[in-house]
Amino acid sequence: MRAVSKTSKALSSRTIVWWAAGLAATAAAAVTLLWLFLGGGDQVSARRLDALRTAASIVIGAGGAAALLLAARRQRYVELDLEQKEHDANERRVTELYGKAADQLGSDKAPVRMAGVYALERLAQDQAQHRQTVVNLLCAYLRMPYTPPKDETDKEAAQEQLVRTTVQDVLETHLRPAAPDSFWPDIDLRITGATLEFFWFRHCRVRNATFRHTTFLKIAAFRDSEFTDGADFHRVHFTGTADLRRTAFGPRRANFRSAIFDGDVEFGEEPQAGRTLDLTDTTAGATAKKREWPTGWHEEPSPDDRTRVHVVPDEARPGGAPDGGQT
Repeated sequence: MRAVSKTSKALSSRTIVWWAAGLAATAAAAVTLLWLFLGGGDQVSARRLDALRTAASIVIGAGGAAALLLAARRQRYVELDLEQKEHDANERRVTELYGKAADQLGSDKAPVRMAGVYALERLAQDQAQHRQTVVNLLCAYLRMPYTPPKDETDKEAAQEQLVRTTVQDVLETHLRPAAPDSFWPDIDLRITGATLEFFWFRHCRVRNATFRHTTFLKIAAFRDSEFTDGADFHRVHFTGTADLRRTAFGPRRANFRSAIFDGDVEFGEEPQAGRTLDLTDTTAGATAKKREWPTGWHEEPSPDDRTRVHVVPDEARPGGAPDGGQT
């Protein structure tokens, strides 16, 4: 194939020399003409020379201004090039740190995985534009298969439990708006099909959260948290306590369809909760001590299983009598 020639737009040395020679010749010719025509010494010639001196001063001043403009333009390109180099260096450093931390998360040693979690936290705290990416990686780690330790002798599972608890602590710490210096705003969580143990998520604020098909072990505390856009708890299984008191949901209807509550559950009395939650086909354990549903929903005994109750909207109650729930 024929190579395509690339012509540089920069001035060549030959062009600069030719322009300099031409300007010198023009100046010499102008001096010679002025000497021949205005060197008579009379008053008319003197006035003409004064006018020419003034015009020459203006021309020289304009040339100086043009030189300053060219110098400023050159300085601007130098600064832009320096900024681009700094940006590229910073991006390379961030990429290296991110890649190293990701490798640490994949280690078979718990202390190394823990170091990776803290490295990602530091990276996200310093680089706001990469926070969502870091959160996505932490959520992906929580989605990895997990089996809680069976007893005290299961040290490997206990170490993994500690690492996952650290990941959850990092998310909770940086999603609390009460601490503006460490708060990460407008974050989306995607934790689907995960197994989460002792999930503390109190006083937090996120934009969107997806927990579809997730199993919460022991306790899941969302008390006083806010989902500003949407929340999806479809087919979530709460095996222990579910604390959703004063949890605020955004304009989109929060999805709790087909959720399962085996332990205590408290939704509290968040304003408008009855219209912003969908608990269709949700069931709960009839032996739980606390069962408090949002306004607009109540429970009825399961016709097939005496140990379970179904959560249904108040419109389904005979006579339509409203009932805030049962405790």
